[in-house]
Amino acid sequence: MSAPFFLGKVIDIIYNTGTDTETMATSLTSLCIMLTGVFLCGGAANAARVYLMQISGDQIIRNLRATLFSSILRQEVAFFDRTRTGELINRLSSDTARVGSSVTDNVSDGLRAVAQAGAGVSMMLYVSPSLTGFVLLIVPPMAVLAIVCGRYLRSLSKRTQDTLAEATQLAEERISNIRTVRAFGKELSEVSAYAQKADEVLNLARQEAVIRAGFFGVTGLSGNIMILSVLYKGGLLMANQHLTMGELSSFLMYTFWVGISIAGLSSFYSELMKGLGAGARLWELLDRKPELPLNEGIVLPPGQLKGQLEFCDVTFAYPSRKEAPVFENLSLLVPAGSVMAVVGASGSGKSTLVSLLLRLYDPDAGVITIDGHDVRDLNPCWLRSHIGTVSQEPVLFSCSIRENITYGAVDPDSVTTEDIYRAAQVANAYDFIQAFPKGFDTVVGEKGVLLSGGQKQRIAIARALLKVNTAVSLLSALDAENEFLVQEALERLMEGRTVVIIAHRLSTIQNANAVAVLDQRRIAECGQHTQLLSNRHGLFRKLMEKQAFLKNLKHESVNS
Repeated sequence: MSAPFFLGKVIDIIYNTGTDTETMATSLTSLCIMLTGVFLCGGAANAARVYLMQISGDQIIRNLRATLFSSILRQEVAFFDRTRTGELINRLSSDTARVGSSVTDNVSDGLRAVAQAGAGVSMMLYVSPSLTGFVLLIVPPMAVLAIVCGRYLRSLSKRTQDTLAEATQLAEERISNIRTVRAFGKELSEVSAYAQKADEVLNLARQEAVIRAGFFGVTGLSGNIMILSVLYKGGLLMANQHLTMGELSSFLMYTFWVGISIAGLSSFYSELMKGLGAGARLWELLDRKPELPLNEGIVLPPGQLKGQLEFCDVTFAYPSRKEAPVFENLSLLVPAGSVMAVVGASGSGKSTLVSLLLRLYDPDAGVITIDGHDVRDLNPCWLRSHIGTVSQEPVLFSCSIRENITYGAVDPDSVTTEDIYRAAQVANAYDFIQAFPKGFDTVVGEKGVLLSGGQKQRIAIARALLKVNTAVSLLSALDAENEFLVQEALERLMEGRTVVIIAHRLSTIQNANAVAVLDQRRIAECGQHTQLLSNRHGLFRKLMEKQAFLKNLKHESVNS
């Protein structure tokens, strides 16, 4: 900011020295050397500013993403029932980048603009207070305009980010389910749907472009008017010998820099408002407290967990549909070390039992206990680490088979190759894995799409086997007759554990100590399968007869 002042001195030396060329050369040399030093310092400072702000920005975005991801994973499952995955991905990627840019590069430019404007106005006052007062009359209207436009841009930016999140959600959902899209021939309609979302984003961007164009058009005009005012008023002052040529030149350059700084401040404010608009949802996610704890509560001593499960008058409805209760006053006792098969019609709540035992949700009324301890008093992380889970449709990660199996271990890095092979052999998965060209390093694709249902379930069983000291197993048997290997692997996993198995076939139920039949939001029947089958009018017998009918119908269809 000292450069215009010294440049004015240079002009005065040239203008006022006359014929004394030696004096002029000496003065010019000293001033130019001084200006060279000033410019070198300025260049070094600017380079340092850009470097430090770039590094700071990247670090802030990294920390913001890590903190946001941690906050998302800590939320209760009901939160994910209400929130779309694509929206969360958009918050992690687009919103964090915009907020990071707003608080680094934008703040850096804003601080530089403030420093330039302050120093410029001070030097203008030093050169000519009367001319400064005349020129700065244009600043208040510009400040009001910047505030009005900035607030509108903040609201517009929030709407843009929300619309972009909807578009991201649509794309993420359709791409991850591309086989379903292709099976129904919906490619063109999905392209049209995404284009419609993209058009909504474009329309909001056009509104922003109109506001920014008008705003910067006005600021550019104001800057030119300031320069013209300096030339007019300064010319009059020079005519009255109140200013020298060098002073007017210095004042003119300071006015130009102050005009640029004011425009920069206006841009800084508008960009900051856009960053705050984009960050509104980030603050909501970062500040949101999960309704269920993640790693708090009682941890039982090693070996004390036996695995007796009990549901006492449990009433539950999913938070997203409170008007449709799944259970009402449900009671069920599973003795430690026993196998309880749970059967029921589709939608009767079999999978919900598993979710409640894992404490993915809390019951609305009643108590669920393990060895007499209310699951709400136990540490959820500890509880889940002692429960082995295999679902009917297990989801694998899009990495290698080895990584999917070791995911079940408390410390995957400590798992040896022998441990992985042993778990795969017990789960009847070793042979088919080794048959792949890359063996255990075979990548299974997104959600394990490159494997069959039976192969995925056997890998899931191997994953559950690597959970040490699991006293309870929650299983869902495959409803396929040719999956003998899966059934055998499940039986090995059940050894020495309390097991709740969602059963679909009589062969699975025959291995259970007792059978619980879900109907009308509660346990309708409970006992040994032979006793329940002997009741001709019982619900269990009707379910098994229906399964047999469907099986025969399937065979007839295949034969025909």
